Amino acid sequence: MALRQIRVYGDPVLNKVCKEVKEVTPRIKQLIEDMFDTMYDANGVGLAAPQVGILKRICVVDVTYEDPIAMINPKVLETSGEQTGQEGCLSVPGKCGDVTRPNYVKVRYYDTDMKEQIIEGTELLARCILHEIDHLDGKMYTEKVIGELRDVVADESADEGK
Repeated sequence: MALRQIRVYGDPVLNKVCKEVKEVTPRIKQLIEDMFDTMYDANGVGLAAPQVGILKRICVVDVTYEDPIAMINPKVLETSGEQTGQEGCLSVPGKCGDVTRPNYVKVRYYDTDMKEQIIEGTELLARCILHEIDHLDGKMYTEKVIGELRDVVADESADEGK
């Protein structure tokens, strides 16, 4: 298990657009394993490579802690509906805010064998996937917050952590 340092709000790497991955090398596979370890250790449900200082189009999500998904070069194909809910982010510790996002998303991505995959998600999964893809484009959820960021209260957990 290798934990990576999570970059926090204000770090310029979080505002940069990531580069596509051309091939999955042993280093990329290790990065993905480390990202899952880091995400789980921080009690997150998603993590994007720039959050650990790597400008590659890679993100990991697991909203159930039973279905880990590593997405390489994800591309949104379709969205629909609307949901407004609380989001948090491992790069903005202790804060949360309300964000409106599509309620449904369909995304094409490549798995760790560079095989094309399609994922469809609704509600929390859609929110998480879109949050992480935003990170790959140098965007933070804080740009979309309705109203003000709030402190996370001890008994309150953010819908999208990360």
